[in-house]
Amino acid sequence: MRVAIVTGAARGIGAAIAHRLAADGMSIGVVDLDEQGSARTVKEIVENGGRAIPIGADVADESAASDAVQRTAAELGPVAVLINSAGIIRDNLIFKMSATDWDSVMDVHLRGAFLMTRAAQAHMIQARWGRIVNISSTSALGNRGQANYATAKAGLIGFTKTLALELGKFGVTANAIAPGFVETDMTMATAARQGLDYEDWKLTVARDIPLGRIGTPDDIAAVASFLCREEAGYVSGQVIFVNGGTKA
Repeated sequence: MRVAIVTGAARGIGAAIAHRLAADGMSIGVVDLDEQGSARTVKEIVENGGRAIPIGADVADESAASDAVQRTAAELGPVAVLINSAGIIRDNLIFKMSATDWDSVMDVHLRGAFLMTRAAQAHMIQARWGRIVNISSTSALGNRGQANYATAKAGLIGFTKTLALELGKFGVTANAIAPGFVETDMTMATAARQGLDYEDWKLTVARDIPLGRIGTPDDIAAVASFLCREEAGYVSGQVIFVNGGTKA
């Protein structure tokens, strides 16, 4: 049974990926700053017959990230899969954005992914097999009011492609998923920031999506599941846009 760590797994996309990988037969280290949320995800996984442990950790903290990987390895086994899904938003137009808003988003998305990957890759290299999936976003192409978030998500793409170059010779793949509009607490917060009714906004957005609907966390989890399989061993350094066919 392979072991996966999923960050940001208390809710939303991270939780959906944790559930999907558990259903695929993996043991899951459920990592999130919200330890109670992590425990809730673990409880649901265990009730469905899976194996998981909750870990409350700030992925942007060097020792906490290292400890999260070490604890997962000690309790579940060597880490073979890492999903970097932890993220926050601090949206604002550039002239209103504080340095703290900028730094906090960079810390969680970029520093967190770096620290977790640096700790986890040692297990993968030793096993000469591993899967790293970073959750980017279509916002990486630019999005009004999200200079910090867009930059961080674009940075994850560069990080992903560099990991593929460095770790490929050890049998480790690295890929990124770039979701479009997905119904999560984060998109709900974006609607609130803009003073929009969330249900009306979803309907408006869906009209511009070729498939005629917005995404769900399970849509993203399905792609992550594929990228973590044995059959995906020749897919690396790629960015998969999961956005219902919207033109990038």
